Amino acid sequence: GASGLEAAHLFARGLATVGGARVELQGTRYESSRAENTGALTAAELARDPRLPDSLNITKRSRKAATQSQLALVIDRPIGAEGNVRAVAFGGTRTLDNPLPFAVVAVDRAFLGGSVHGSWRTQRFAWPLRLGAGIEGQRLADDRRNYENCADLATTAPLTARCPARTERGALRLDQEERAATVGAFARLEVEAPGALFASAALRGDQIAFAVRDRFVTATNVDDSGDRTLRALSPMVGLAWRARPVLSTFVNLATAFETPTVTELTNQETGAAGLNAALRPQRTRTFEAGVQGLVGGHWRVDLAGFHAQVTDELVPFDIPNQPGRRAFRNAGATRRRGAEVGVRGAWSAVELGSAYTYSAFRFLTYAVGTQSYAGQPIPGVPSHAGQGFLTLRQRGLFGTLEWSGATSATADDAGRVRSAGYAVWTIRGGAHEARLGGVVIEPVVAVENLFDRRYAASLVVNATRGRYFEPGLPRRLSAVIRVARN
Repeated sequence: GASGLEAAHLFARGLATVGGARVELQGTRYESSRAENTGALTAAELARDPRLPDSLNITKRSRKAATQSQLALVIDRPIGAEGNVRAVAFGGTRTLDNPLPFAVVAVDRAFLGGSVHGSWRTQRFAWPLRLGAGIEGQRLADDRRNYENCADLATTAPLTARCPARTERGALRLDQEERAATVGAFARLEVEAPGALFASAALRGDQIAFAVRDRFVTATNVDDSGDRTLRALSPMVGLAWRARPVLSTFVNLATAFETPTVTELTNQETGAAGLNAALRPQRTRTFEAGVQGLVGGHWRVDLAGFHAQVTDELVPFDIPNQPGRRAFRNAGATRRRGAEVGVRGAWSAVELGSAYTYSAFRFLTYAVGTQSYAGQPIPGVPSHAGQGFLTLRQRGLFGTLEWSGATSATADDAGRVRSAGYAVWTIRGGAHEARLGGVVIEPVVAVENLFDRRYAASLVVNATRGRYFEPGLPRRLSAVIRVARN
């Protein structure tokens, strides 16, 4: 088996100035007639051959076809010498045909939204102030239908109520309209205090309303229609100090509110229609501090540390006996501690840099049934991850050596399954703005995964059937040529 993608993308943009305002009109169209994924692997399959497919994805002909169109209007207008207003309106449609092992999913979506943001700086007071405020709203409506996947029905197998004909789409299992509407408003104040101090405070309010209208109601299938509305206020305060012209420090205290998506609320473990009434939004309180600066005229250094407390963290899991179907549940409380370091240096012919992230993420209180996972690491997150590059330039040519890697990570809540650590190297080279008459040509050739390392690029957390590991790309040669008129 092999993965494959057939897709086309079109983007168009027009700019104009009308009455002192900058007006931008954007349009996008995306069509993917066929996208195939061989699926995640077991550890043994990954070690043997990362190209092996999930047999269920083959027999059930798992794939995806999607189209999406979107139109957006953006208006920017200055207000006075130091003010600005930005307005955005957008709308579009999306269709999806997605055969999966557990069902054939068909979705028709329509969405629209808009926002107005304004900012203004004034020096009328003792300390200069910058004010900002805005409001935004979005709305989407999905028509969702799930059918039995009968792609593996043999020509000699008897027909059933689930598969009444020898077609891929079998009997209808779910038919519902899903709606989501969100409104958010925020205000922000920044103060430039003496001593190169910058203080800021912000407050955001959100309301998200979900609704499901069940259209598959029979004598044996009850009406699962329902509504849920989630609300939150999220404050933030911060302080930055420019100790020197090339050195600054900052401290932030912030909160965040993350609701489940429509899909996360409607994918219930029981397979029932309607909304998951037990799934709660995730709420986070974060403390962050750091320093940024230039060293020796060539080096830029960024260092930050953070501590976050999360309640009702959203945790994904595969539903047993329903391959390909995922649901979500809440962990009671989690703690996320970590640090990030970035270093970058630049000279006329040499540029290099690296970044490192340390993550210590743990469940504090979390139980599934009678099993407690308190103290276990949050799956899918390596303790150590990094990347780096070295670029040499000479006479319009360049060569770059890149690497990325991570230590092992757990793949399940119990911490019994782990991925292996890895390091992957890439080498690329090409020319910068080579000119041929009135045309600029930029060719680039690259060898990715230079040493053909077999590794899991990502993990399917809490997967069933042992299929936790999504393989990274094998060694790959690519060539790209960018052509533009001078």
